[in-house]
Amino acid sequence: QVQLVESGGGLVQPGGSVRVSCAAAGRTSNLNAVGWFRQAPGKDREFVAAIVWSYGSSTYADSVKVRFTISRDNTKVTVFLQMNSLKPDDKAVYYCAGVVGSRPFNDERVYDYWGLGLQVTVSS
Repeated sequence: QVQLVESGGGLVQPGGSVRVSCAAAGRTSNLNAVGWFRQAPGKDREFVAAIVWSYGSSTYADSVKVRFTISRDNTKVTVFLQMNSLKPDDKAVYYCAGVVGSRPFNDERVYDYWGLGLQVTVSS
């Protein structure tokens, strides 16, 4: 089993930045990739970004490319999502997820483990 715990987030002004973290515990050596998803009020959960644990390669949703950066700290078994130039449309509950198997990493159905999520609100 793998446990994922998100932290960070909160209230941010439009155009601002925030970093959210996902700390993994348990049998983390089984993880192939870690992804971030988000769910806005009244909308389906959508893919944001994912990073392959061993190689560090990453993939992003078109809506966040250039503005968001996903990274990892192998020693702390933590994945970060740096979010810049935030827009009101970025307001959502952000979820961290871990997958043991292979891609497509933008598909939530392949993920095996999920965090509880945290709120990011973009408002003036």
